[in-house]
Amino acid sequence: MKRTTFTRLAAGLAIILAATATSARAEDPLVIHVGYAAIGVDNRPYAEGTSAATARAGEFLEKEFANDPSIKIEWTFFKGAGPAVNEGFANDQLDFAYQGDLPALIGRATGLKTKYLLASGARKPLYLAVAKDSGIKSIEDLKGRKIALQRGTNGHLAAIKILEAHGLTERDVQVVNLDSAGTVAALTSKDIDAAFGDTQLINLAAKGAADVIYTTKGDDPRFGRNAGIIGREAFIDAHPEITQRVVDAFVKAAKWSSDEPNRAALFELWHKSGTAIPILEEYFKGDTLAYRNSPLIDDLLVSQYSEQAAKSKEFGLIRREVDLKGWFEPKYLDNAIERLGFKNFWQAYGADGKPVAS
Repeated sequence: MKRTTFTRLAAGLAIILAATATSARAEDPLVIHVGYAAIGVDNRPYAEGTSAATARAGEFLEKEFANDPSIKIEWTFFKGAGPAVNEGFANDQLDFAYQGDLPALIGRATGLKTKYLLASGARKPLYLAVAKDSGIKSIEDLKGRKIALQRGTNGHLAAIKILEAHGLTERDVQVVNLDSAGTVAALTSKDIDAAFGDTQLINLAAKGAADVIYTTKGDDPRFGRNAGIIGREAFIDAHPEITQRVVDAFVKAAKWSSDEPNRAALFELWHKSGTAIPILEEYFKGDTLAYRNSPLIDDLLVSQYSEQAAKSKEFGLIRREVDLKGWFEPKYLDNAIERLGFKNFWQAYGADGKPVAS
């Protein structure tokens, strides 16, 4: 009898403990892991030049879920850029990320289950800077010289396309794989002859430590770089409503980043990354904010990714064909634009680069 009573008590206690544990687990917050394929000056957890950088610095995602204590936002900035983001997706450590075209395509080719949700940092220009007294005056002069770029990034692919357009291949130069900080140090000390990059090179030129001799601005738009917000397919399928709110937040950041009256405030916000405001002003000089910060998945963007996929395989950066069918998922973006009243705010472009009528 005593044994039966003890057994019942033990069973009851086990049920109570199990219920308590289940309740505790149910109350654990859902952490949304967001990655960014870059990092600020001196490893600051901020970036600049994109609406995704605005979303981080302006806490757009945090504000979206401010009244939901069960949901937390966690950002990770990657010094290893796009390739490091792919590792995060492969290990299920990221749910969403800002990522450039080449590494996103590499991830797609290697079987990562992701979706492209909206553009961010599309149409970014690339710059070529040379060391002082290098004697390099043109892209053709790069032959045989030591050139820095970060392998596996969208800047890598853009640089190869630029070389090709001027009669050179990657084998015609000595490529040194360096991140932004390493590039600045090597170009300043003249350990390299030239480098491809963006704001860090504009900054070096402004200080008189290097000379910018070329930019894709005003050149063939196919030489530019594209990027966007990529989502992990398993998370999207499991949490479609949360995914919609994440996209809503990014679209709100894109809209704020695209309003010309916000230009000064935008550069001030991006200054959290450590990039000086005059450098950002130069970086965006001659471009409307709406052109650079458009989130649209239009025909121009899709055709650019298709071309990048083909070029990546041609240049040996990707070993297999990249199947883009079903990768672009615009429904969350379209829903956000419709509900937030942003329809027709951004100009869509056709595959030919020309504006498409509303």
